[in-house]
Amino acid sequence: MTQPRSTPTTLLGLLTAPDDRIALIQPDGGIRITYGGLRKQVQDVASALAAAGVKRGDRIGMALPNGIPNVITFLAAAMAGTAAPLNPAYKEEEFKFYLDDTNAKVLLLPPEGIDEARRAAGTTVPILTVDMDAAGIVTISGHSAGAPAAAPALDETALVLHTSGSTGRPKRVPLSHANLSISAGNVARGYQLSSDDVAMCVMPLFHVHGLVASTLATLSTGGTVVIPTKFSPLSFWGQAQEVGATWYSAVPTIHQLLLARVKPGAPKPAGASKLRFIRSCSASLPPQVMHDLEAAFGAPVLEAYGMTEAAHQMATNPLPPAPHLPGSVGLGTDVKITIRSGDGTVLPAGERGEVCISGPNVITGYENNPDANATAFFEGTKWFRTGDQGVLDENGYLTLTGRLKEMINRGGEKISPREIDEVLLAHPSVAEAVTFGTPHPTWGEEVAAAVQLKEPKESVSESDLLAFCKERLADFKRPKKIHITDAIPRTATGKIQRRVVQQHYVQQ
Repeated sequence: MTQPRSTPTTLLGLLTAPDDRIALIQPDGGIRITYGGLRKQVQDVASALAAAGVKRGDRIGMALPNGIPNVITFLAAAMAGTAAPLNPAYKEEEFKFYLDDTNAKVLLLPPEGIDEARRAAGTTVPILTVDMDAAGIVTISGHSAGAPAAAPALDETALVLHTSGSTGRPKRVPLSHANLSISAGNVARGYQLSSDDVAMCVMPLFHVHGLVASTLATLSTGGTVVIPTKFSPLSFWGQAQEVGATWYSAVPTIHQLLLARVKPGAPKPAGASKLRFIRSCSASLPPQVMHDLEAAFGAPVLEAYGMTEAAHQMATNPLPPAPHLPGSVGLGTDVKITIRSGDGTVLPAGERGEVCISGPNVITGYENNPDANATAFFEGTKWFRTGDQGVLDENGYLTLTGRLKEMINRGGEKISPREIDEVLLAHPSVAEAVTFGTPHPTWGEEVAAAVQLKEPKESVSESDLLAFCKERLADFKRPKKIHITDAIPRTATGKIQRRVVQQHYVQQ
């Protein structure tokens, strides 16, 4: 049954379930928080932040591990000011950049650790310590709740994040309460989430994937969010069985870590017995991995498409009985999708072009970046240009074919690196693959690739892989050089850092 479209609300306004329902579970320590307790804690921590000098519009830097304190302080920061979550694994210079770029008023840290952030804050950004007692009560050390913080307007910025910066300086993305609550509703409708659902949140909470899909969408329907402090393939299924997990969302890297522990022909884990579906997003899911997941865990695997500028989800494959297609990211989820040429002309089904999106969850501009905004939209600010190349089929299913800025131009032939990646991933010995262009005196660019093998000692040579590609790719597409490496760099959210790999091998 399709849920009605949600009315935009503040993030606190999403929490409408009865007081006694369980909202959050942290398996480490067995802490459970009800919706009544969650609402009160969010209001109390927001009030404590106000008492610490935070005002509406102030940026609140956060570098916290996954867990209940992270969720409560994120919601509270969005109510008292603007939450600005940061990856706790950043180095000092990275923390300095992001704290300065957001003009952070304060920085929220756990009682111990994350020393790089402490050094970056120095004497410039006050540090507030976030703690939680054995009963699951989260506090801001030295600051108690005072008068309740006034509710923000729907168009006020609740969350500010940065783009990955893979093609230049990171851009600030301001997401309003309306953007986030609408996106949470889109996710909830797409998967028919209800109060009976229990989501395993294994994605980091400094990114919209974990914040919106796993957390806000589940809370918006009165379900339960289970938040391990750290993902471990060893403990995942035991935790899932204990809480009765009905779904989880992750990047392909995490899916593959779970698959790696499955013996061929083994029964599905007990923790998978209640799964309605498995969601994959934030990086391309190889079709073979999708098939392997479904065979191992007995649930449909639904690939989705999201980005920060859309407050996460734009499209997803639907639940059965509708088809979910390997290699496709599915149908628009209350987000309009068109494929356009470079001049903005809408292209018909079957033709490749730039994926453009429109919807109330999508931003209307980057923050304080007129140059980026001048090229980020078509038709004013109605259609956001994703920078992704893709094609829509006659039924509206979207298939992504690559990043436009990553296309390889070999003598005028435009080659999608992702196409070559998928050929290499079909080799039984290849675990990871990334294709890129290298300078060539005649062709302008030539195709090269780097691969990581499933087993380091596999007796697979570069010539074996080149021959494998020669059988499956036209000559102009096939890599002329394949590097075998121990690891391929990814971002914290699982995206392959294609430019980093390219720069490494081009500079050799």
